[in-house]
Amino acid sequence: MIHYCVQCQHGHSFDGWFASSSAFDRQVEAGLIECPVCGDTQVERGLMTPSLGRKGNTLSEHVPEALPAASASDGPVQAVSVPAPAMAPAAGVPAQLRAALQALRAQVEKHCDPVGEKFAEEALRIHRGEAEARGIYGQATAEEAEMLQDEGVSFAAIPWVPRSDS
Repeated sequence: MIHYCVQCQHGHSFDGWFASSSAFDRQVEAGLIECPVCGDTQVERGLMTPSLGRKGNTLSEHVPEALPAASASDGPVQAVSVPAPAMAPAAGVPAQLRAALQALRAQVEKHCDPVGEKFAEEALRIHRGEAEARGIYGQATAEEAEMLQDEGVSFAAIPWVPRSDS
């Protein structure tokens, strides 16, 4: 997976994960990438800082047991629905970031089908062409996420914050 900072023509920046650089280019050409803030589909890669490797003597971050996951091949980005994380967004997430994550959630719920705990099963069916290609969101365990990765299914865990209207 390739991580890009994506920017719309109105200056809003957001993160995106793609199977490859060419997958990003195809999705941009098809108008499949939409700004979660304003809905603009005129997007491009933004500036990013390089990802530096961790030193061997640093502690790793805690990875939750059940990972929210998003599945996307070369189609629309597909996303996730999970309970709020142990650390509530209000407990330290900057307001601007929280608002962007709430906008992302609204877009996911508007454009994708909820599949709940059957996320891994449905993502695999879509990947194999056994089910209609469409955006889905749901939950996957760490084991299911590993299986999807082994099968070549593109997906990503995304933060799932409470709705802005709740």
